[in-house]
Amino acid sequence: MAHILSTSCSFKTSTSATPYSKTSNQYSLAHPTGLTFRTSIYSLKKLVSHGKRPLRHLTVCATTLSMSQESQTEPTSGTQDSQNESSKPKRVMVIGGDGYCGWATALHLSNKNYEVAIVDSLVRRLFDHQLGLDSLTPISSIHNRLRCWESLTGKNIQLYIGDICDFEFLSETFKSFEPDSVVHFGEQRSAPYSMIDRSRAVFTQKNNVIGTLNVLFAIKEFNDDCHLVKLGTMGEYGTPNIDIEEGYITITHNGRTDTLPYPKQASSFYHLSKVHDSNNIAFTCKAWGIRATDLNQGVVYGVRTDETEMHEELCNRFDYDGVFGTALNRFCVQAAIGHPLTVYGKGGQTRGYLDIRDTVQCVELAIANPAQHGEFRVFNQFTEQFSVNELASLVTKAGEKLGLDVQTISVPNPRVEAEEHYYNAKHTKLIELGLKPHLLSDSLLDSLLNFSMKFKDRVDKKLIMPDVSWRKIGVKPRTVTT
Repeated sequence: MAHILSTSCSFKTSTSATPYSKTSNQYSLAHPTGLTFRTSIYSLKKLVSHGKRPLRHLTVCATTLSMSQESQTEPTSGTQDSQNESSKPKRVMVIGGDGYCGWATALHLSNKNYEVAIVDSLVRRLFDHQLGLDSLTPISSIHNRLRCWESLTGKNIQLYIGDICDFEFLSETFKSFEPDSVVHFGEQRSAPYSMIDRSRAVFTQKNNVIGTLNVLFAIKEFNDDCHLVKLGTMGEYGTPNIDIEEGYITITHNGRTDTLPYPKQASSFYHLSKVHDSNNIAFTCKAWGIRATDLNQGVVYGVRTDETEMHEELCNRFDYDGVFGTALNRFCVQAAIGHPLTVYGKGGQTRGYLDIRDTVQCVELAIANPAQHGEFRVFNQFTEQFSVNELASLVTKAGEKLGLDVQTISVPNPRVEAEEHYYNAKHTKLIELGLKPHLLSDSLLDSLLNFSMKFKDRVDKKLIMPDVSWRKIGVKPRTVTT
């Protein structure tokens, strides 16, 4: 898939992907903002060899540089090389750092003095264009976001634009940045998107499974000490009629006892891709000694973190549509514009939920307390459990306090799932590491509703109702909006 690039940039050929390397073979256009793109000679050869044919891959590494940084020469070896390695900031690669959770996490880690690099193909933005969707909040380009962050904080976040399913790009990125930890958000994360049609189902599985496999091979090849923090999902477990443990369950069968991976009951092609990821990661931890933490995350709500609040250019995306919008975010937008809250079926579907501020906190805790070599840890990452009906009731009460007339309707459930069920999932490991949860409160609901009302003029009401059916998924490609 070709990547759309800014036409106002500086290109420099290099045999490596190192953002700051100085070479004698340079082709540059002056750019007052200090934005620099770099692409390997291999990629430029592909660009030339394609001629007028459309590009399928373009490997690009980019970073925002201040003007003073651009004029500086490379540091010489000597005293700097002899510095104590333990005193250097830890280097964290955030794959998918332009997305909802990834952006908030990248800023949070940078603010905590980690050296951060974002790796992203920017495909999430392409999904919006393909399906006619848009964030409730206006989103700046990734380049403007990073310029703003450096201007406000003086902290530079490196940017590598490319597809991790392209192993050559990922290899160059690993060798350039040399991460101590990799936080992997870089997956197609929507169950409805994976159920639109055959092509989206195939894309989801290929992008997610192969991308994660490439990350595992990169760690093995270039830094086997690197800690993988992988964002999984509570949806891997399904809704069993027993308590959900954190990754593993001890069972006794025919007089013998063993601790085994908790059984998985995925409910979409997206959730199945996550199950495949977990199996691949567990295997490589055992076979290669990789160390990994799988964060089985619940449903995330909210939009604000301390860092995204610093400037409007840093604002995070806020999805409210039937494809990417999560339940509580969708309900708050519906209440703000006077649309009835859309409860799917009976509304007894119960899941774990957490504030986006807790997402970034959980990732930081996992990085600061890494798994051991050969260890595959699983943490259930959520703070509270709610049914859909309970969320609707909470939003209704909060809306009434703000003078909103909030109604609720039941719509046919587009999914294949139990609408009333037992649900009790354990989530103690992150609390033990020091997680301080932001629980869903009246004040937080007020904040979410006020935020939704602030941007309500941007809402496209055609996007609110669910339009993706699990049972009607077909072979032919289709759009969602009408």
